[in-house]
Amino acid sequence: MTDDPELKQAEGWQYPQQTTGRDTAARNFLSLDTAILLGILLIAIVFRFHKITLPLVDGFSWREISTAMMADNFQQRSWNIFFPEVSWTGPGPSYQGREFQIVSYITALLYQLFGWHDWFGRTVAAFFGLMTVFSLHRLTARCWGEMHAHAAALAYALMPAAIMIDSSFLPDPAMLALVTLGVWLFVKYWVGGSGWLLPLATISFTLGVLSKPPGLAAGAVIFYLTVCWILEKKWKQASWVFLSGLLSPAVIGAYFSWAIYLGRSYPPFHVAGSGGYIWDDGFWTYFRNGFYFQSAWNTSTLWFYGYPLMLLLAVGLWMPPRPAEDPRQRTLSRIPYVWAAAAVIVYLVAAGEITSNVWNFHIFHVPVAIFSGRGALLLARLASRTVPTPAFVLRSICIVAVTLVWSTVPLVRTMKKPIAMKGKLLGEELARLAQPGDLVVAIAPEVGDPVAVYYSRARGWVFPPGGGDVEWSKFVADDATAIAQLEELRAQGADLFGAAKNATDKQNLLFVEHHAGVIDYLDKTATKLVDSDDLLVYRITRP
Repeated sequence: MTDDPELKQAEGWQYPQQTTGRDTAARNFLSLDTAILLGILLIAIVFRFHKITLPLVDGFSWREISTAMMADNFQQRSWNIFFPEVSWTGPGPSYQGREFQIVSYITALLYQLFGWHDWFGRTVAAFFGLMTVFSLHRLTARCWGEMHAHAAALAYALMPAAIMIDSSFLPDPAMLALVTLGVWLFVKYWVGGSGWLLPLATISFTLGVLSKPPGLAAGAVIFYLTVCWILEKKWKQASWVFLSGLLSPAVIGAYFSWAIYLGRSYPPFHVAGSGGYIWDDGFWTYFRNGFYFQSAWNTSTLWFYGYPLMLLLAVGLWMPPRPAEDPRQRTLSRIPYVWAAAAVIVYLVAAGEITSNVWNFHIFHVPVAIFSGRGALLLARLASRTVPTPAFVLRSICIVAVTLVWSTVPLVRTMKKPIAMKGKLLGEELARLAQPGDLVVAIAPEVGDPVAVYYSRARGWVFPPGGGDVEWSKFVADDATAIAQLEELRAQGADLFGAAKNATDKQNLLFVEHHAGVIDYLDKTATKLVDSDDLLVYRITRP
C-alpha cells in the first residue's frame, strides 16, 4: 500500500502509463477527478436544495415537527443542549429522551442570527448531506478506486431516499455525514496517515452516533480494520485505537443513559425510538412477520429507491471487484461489505422500529450507493477493458437518464407531497386567533401529528393527548372519554381548540364523524370562531 492518498487503479481500467511527463499527466488527471467530484456535488446541491423552503408538511412531517420544536425551545427557552424539549404536551417543561441535538441546535443558532424560518432546518440537513457525498466519494476511492468513487457518489446524489432525508429537518443527515467522515478519516489513518487523524475520526464518529444510534453500524468498519492490525501484530496502532474505542462508547453510553433518564423523569415520559426492537416484541413476533421484509421491500421499491436503483444494487452485489494483488488493498476492498453486513444486523434487531420510521434506513445508504455505483459501472462498461470509450459514455448517460426518469424525479416528488398542508393552515389560523400566552389543542389531518401546534407558534397539546405509553394516533372509543380528556386540558389552561375536518386516525376514523358528540359538546360550552370547509376552531371558555 503506497502513501499516495488516492488509489491509482479502478478495477478494469488501467490509468495511462507515466513516462517523461508523468508529473504533468498526474496533475491533469487529478484535476479531471476533482472536476468530476465538483460536478457530482453540484448535482447533489440541485436536488437537495430544490424546494428547500417547502414547509414541514411532507411525508416526514411528524418527525420533522418534533425536531423543529426542539430548535424553537433552544432558542426561546433554554440553550442547554442536554434538555431537548417539544411543545406539544402543554405548557411544559416537556423534556424528552432524544438523540444529541446537533441539527436542531445549529438551526436554533440560525434562528437567533437571522430570525425564524421553518426551512432553516432543511438547509442544515442539506449541508450535512453534501458532507456525506464528499466523504463517501473519498472512502470509496480508498476501497475501490476513483471510477467507483465517482459512480458511488453520483448514485448517492441521485438516490431518492438520500435526497429526501438529506433535505428533511431530521437528525439522520448529521448521523450519516459524521460517521462516514469518521470512517474515511480512520481509513486514511490506517493506511499510514497523520496521527491526528485518529482523534479527529473518533470525534466525528462519536458525534455521528450521538446524532442517531444506527450510526453504530459504521463502527464495524473501524473494528474490522483494528482486528486486521491485531492479526498483523501491529500492537502499537491497535492499542491507540483500543483507547479511542473505550472513550467513544463511554461518551455515547453516558449520553443515552442521560437521555433515557430525562425521558422517564418528565411528562410526557417519552424516550424516542424506545420500542419496536426484537427484545421488545420477541423473536417469534419478528419471525411471524417475516422480519418485516415485505414492508422494507415496499419502502425500497415504491418510495426510497425504485426499480432502476434496485437493479443496479443487485448487479453490484452480484459481481464484486476482482481481488487486488496487494493484501492491504484487499483488506480495504472489503469495507463496503463490512458496512452492509453491520447495517443488516442492525435491521434484524430493530426491524419494527426501522420500518415504522423509515428514515432509519439512512445508515444503509452508503453501501447501497457504493454497490449501485458498481452496478452502473459494470453495465456501462460491458466488454470494454480500457479507458472510457464513446460507447461507455453513451451507456452511462442512458443509465443516469433511466434513474432520473423512473426513480429520482417521481419518487422524490411523491415523498415531498404536502400531505399535511391543512394541518399547517390550521396552525396558522390558531396563530391568528391566539392571544399572547394562549395554549392550543389541535387535531391535524393525521391524528397525532403536531404540525398544527408548531405552526400556531404557541404551546399546547395534540388531541387525543399522548406521550410515554399512551397512544395518541388513535381516537378513544367513545365521546364521554374524549370529553373527559378535553375537560382535563381545559383545567390545565387550554384556550383554543382546533381540528382539521379531514382529521383521521390510524384506524381510519374521521374526527367529525367518530366524535360528533365532542363537537356538540363544544358547541354548547365553547365559542365557535371558525367553521369552514376545512377547519373547525373554538375558544374554550372557563367553567
